[in-house]
Amino acid sequence: MNSSMRTWISRNSLASHIAAASALFGLLVAGGATTVALWALTQQLDARSQAELAGKRDLLAHLLSEVPSSTAINENRHRFEDLLIGHDDLQLMFMGAASDQAIATFGPGASKGNVDSEIEPDEQSFRAWSAWSGQRQSKLQGTMSTADGLPIRFELALDRRHDVRLLSGFMNATLVGLPVLLLFVAVGAWLIARTALTPLRRFNRLAASIGAKSLNQRLSTTTLPLELAELAEEFNGMLDRIDKGYRRLQDFSGDLAHEMRTPVATLLGRTQVALSQTRSAADLQGVLEGNIEELDRLALLISDMLFIASSDSQASPLHARPLDLAQEARRVTEFLSLISDEKNLALVVTGEATIMGDSSLVQRAITNLLSNAIRHATGDSQIDVMVAEEGRHVTLAVSNHGEGLAPEEFDRIFDRFYRVDDGRARSSGGTGLGLAIVRSIMSAHRGHVRVESQQGVKTTFILVFPAVDPASAP
Repeated sequence: MNSSMRTWISRNSLASHIAAASALFGLLVAGGATTVALWALTQQLDARSQAELAGKRDLLAHLLSEVPSSTAINENRHRFEDLLIGHDDLQLMFMGAASDQAIATFGPGASKGNVDSEIEPDEQSFRAWSAWSGQRQSKLQGTMSTADGLPIRFELALDRRHDVRLLSGFMNATLVGLPVLLLFVAVGAWLIARTALTPLRRFNRLAASIGAKSLNQRLSTTTLPLELAELAEEFNGMLDRIDKGYRRLQDFSGDLAHEMRTPVATLLGRTQVALSQTRSAADLQGVLEGNIEELDRLALLISDMLFIASSDSQASPLHARPLDLAQEARRVTEFLSLISDEKNLALVVTGEATIMGDSSLVQRAITNLLSNAIRHATGDSQIDVMVAEEGRHVTLAVSNHGEGLAPEEFDRIFDRFYRVDDGRARSSGGTGLGLAIVRSIMSAHRGHVRVESQQGVKTTFILVFPAVDPASAP
């Protein structure tokens, strides 16, 4: 098959493909059925001709038994001619037992000299014979005895021209009717396929109509067959994922613009004020120092957003290895000890457990939780970091005593840029992304984070990691 033919087939409609395949399959089936039918009809006609010849043979044997001798056959021609009445296609010939010369012939066009001279006296056989002109005959040859007991050879021949016409008519009718039948099959298959593929055209129209403002459209699966219903469900699921991703992107863009607007406006205002009149070197240095603080905040914001985007898209591979979770927590507490000492806070790590994780990411998640706990803890109190293995999970809980969270904030606290106290978070340099980063890190580790809090008493953030499978541990 050349490339142009393959291109034409690939660009043709699916309904046309089904119609062509149905027509080809129908041709194979009809051809096979016609061949079997022709063979069966031929066998039936042969069996009928043999049965007819066998019946005439029995009558012939009875007649010969009443003829005195072979020389009296011609004297009793009327009796043998009666045997052929109503059978213009039947021929009869008698020959001597030791001679190839015909003694008597009956019927139109009876053959002469065709009797097999090798036939034994008691043997009878059926033979199919075709002349060069295309004439077909079925013959029954053998030997019988007259009343005097002497053998005589005979040949009963049945002209099969009626059977030939019947077979020829069957083939002609098949050759004429088969293309018409295949055409009906192809057209019917095309119509059935086109009707069955109507939902696919609905898919096409829906896909063509989907835009940024119409991602909420869905396909109804109530009237679809099972195969297309499964496809529609997958298609709707894809639209759900695209819709959620698009909404997250919209929220991300809006939140990012909102967060960047404040430091940019601050930088612009300070610079404009500094340029509004002549300033001393000390004043300009103060402006630049303030600008550096805002630029640091912008750099931190951009870094955090890039990290979240990379974690959500799994663009960076996770370098997982066995980690002593308590040891990772102790490293973080040592790093943050100077900050905790300023508020006279004690950082206590308890418990032991091993996880499969990325050391830098796990430390960053613990750092964000401990920084948040230090920021909101009551002075002169203790922050507990408790590591435990609970069945198929390993947990790390960070608890601090402080104001706590309201129940309605438990889910929103992990959203990007969400702040319980917006003013205080900004003044302390926070970007509102710390807990969002923790959630992204836990998702990358196939775990999750949750919060438990009692307002005015205690707040606990819990990291839940999957336990290490002993079979997969190195």
